[in-house]
Amino acid sequence: MSPPDWLTLRPVAHRGLHGGPAGLIENTCAAALAAIAADCAIECDVQMSRDGEAFVFHDERLERLTGRAGLLAERDAREIARVQIAGSDEFIPSLQDFLACVNGRTPLVIEIKSGFDGDMRLAERTAAVVAQTVGPIALKSFDPDIMAHLNTHRAQLGLERTPLGMVAEARFDPAEWPGLDPELGRRLAQFLHWPQTRPEFLSWCVHDLPHAVPLLLREGMGVPVMAWTVRSPPDWAIARRWADQAVFEGELE
Repeated sequence: MSPPDWLTLRPVAHRGLHGGPAGLIENTCAAALAAIAADCAIECDVQMSRDGEAFVFHDERLERLTGRAGLLAERDAREIARVQIAGSDEFIPSLQDFLACVNGRTPLVIEIKSGFDGDMRLAERTAAVVAQTVGPIALKSFDPDIMAHLNTHRAQLGLERTPLGMVAEARFDPAEWPGLDPELGRRLAQFLHWPQTRPEFLSWCVHDLPHAVPLLLREGMGVPVMAWTVRSPPDWAIARRWADQAVFEGELE
């Protein structure tokens, strides 16, 4: 499918419009509502509970945002829904609840987290929730197997009108990607999965721009490029020059 205009029409608030004077926390409904009020699109992350539910949360572990110990994936959905976000009166939202909060009022770009282990349960649960939701939503992941799976089974999963994209960067440093097979990291960095994934949009690291991969996809094939994560005026300048939109934190440029 051709990428829709709404995909890059508005700046994309990274994990919602968090921080700022109000001290809003990432990937919460409060951050989503702030993004809507600022006329921004929203990027969020999903992780999976032990019993297969999708929750809007970035980290594998609970400590940084909740003060609780352990992996989110080791807890059932009922337990996760009762885990409070530190410094707020909110709890970790399920994807269903988060989408109900957004209610189609702005585009939403959902990043499906992955252990690069071939497990498609989170991808399929995310697809099931999205297929039942009205509003502009796109899906993306660093994991090419996930995006190839969603693309192959698009009709069965109800994703015919949902743009599917890849998140990528020019290098996968082992210090930042512990446990990732070096050969897979090389394949990801060189975008060798293109024949299987054929993304309809690309999220590319702003610090790796300009680069041949996003340039060729954008200029040669008409694939929209988002630059992540834009946090400073120099980042904004790079995003304006080499991308179609910014996934940003902090102040709008």
